[in-house]
Amino acid sequence: MDNITNYSAFTLMEPKGSKSYRNIYFTCFLFLYVMILFLNIWLCVIIVVKRALHEPMYIFLCNLCINGVYGATGFYPKVLHDLMLDSYVIPSYMCALQAFVIYCSVMCDYCTLAVMAYDRHVAICRPLDYHSKFTCIMLLVFCWTIPLITMLIGILLSNRLVLCKNHIDKLYCDNWSIVKLSCESTVTNNIYGLICISFYFGLFVIITVSYVKLIIACKASLECRKKFWQTCVPHICSLINFTIAMLFDMMYNRYGSSDFPVDLRNFLALEIIIVPPIVNPLIYGLKLTEVRKRVLKPCSNIQKNL
Repeated sequence: MDNITNYSAFTLMEPKGSKSYRNIYFTCFLFLYVMILFLNIWLCVIIVVKRALHEPMYIFLCNLCINGVYGATGFYPKVLHDLMLDSYVIPSYMCALQAFVIYCSVMCDYCTLAVMAYDRHVAICRPLDYHSKFTCIMLLVFCWTIPLITMLIGILLSNRLVLCKNHIDKLYCDNWSIVKLSCESTVTNNIYGLICISFYFGLFVIITVSYVKLIIACKASLECRKKFWQTCVPHICSLINFTIAMLFDMMYNRYGSSDFPVDLRNFLALEIIIVPPIVNPLIYGLKLTEVRKRVLKPCSNIQKNL
């Protein structure tokens, strides 16, 4: 059995073939990070500047983009630093901070998607009861407060554990990987984790019920069906992608086997960080008519001037 030690640093998994392909990995991750920053910040600026987009749906979309930048910043600078120095070590306090930022962002994404589902349900099924400014602010507070408190408690519970290993078999830190390094009982952490999973499963049920009601309500009107197709389909695509990635991450962290193919495991672990911040601004920017017109307008002006 390993010695019980208070480790001051953890080692992270090296990317496969990092010695040979380090420059290629670095270029790819840098490109992804720049793209995430550009797409999300551009969409946020358009929503903030254009008064016509100062509606709850677009405000929640802006929140989704801000959160995408926040989560990506918890991952990309560290992995780029590791690839540059070819050193995959992280101090324990930075590991806790990275786990907090990444998974707080993941939870905030899911809360925002739940709020957006509720927003679409009210807008289409009960337009006369559409949100006031105060309700919109309270929903945004919910999107951030629940994940921040949830992850803070999770990190504090992990911090009290005595560890006997210091290798995390991922490119980044996550709370449950830290818990698995412990030599002592993790029953409290496990129970708390299951409570959190149950809460987000509850959100998934609420989202599903909202969309079932929306589909039933939209069958009666051509205008409602058109509005559903324009505003809800991008949201459903984001939700399905995010739910699958989140479910895999939770289930593999807890019950995954070492026999699972390493390449597929790494891809699915990174998918939850890489895909949503890129896909969300793209599908919303291209599908939502008001956003698309304002995003493509600068491009049209440039073409006219050429």
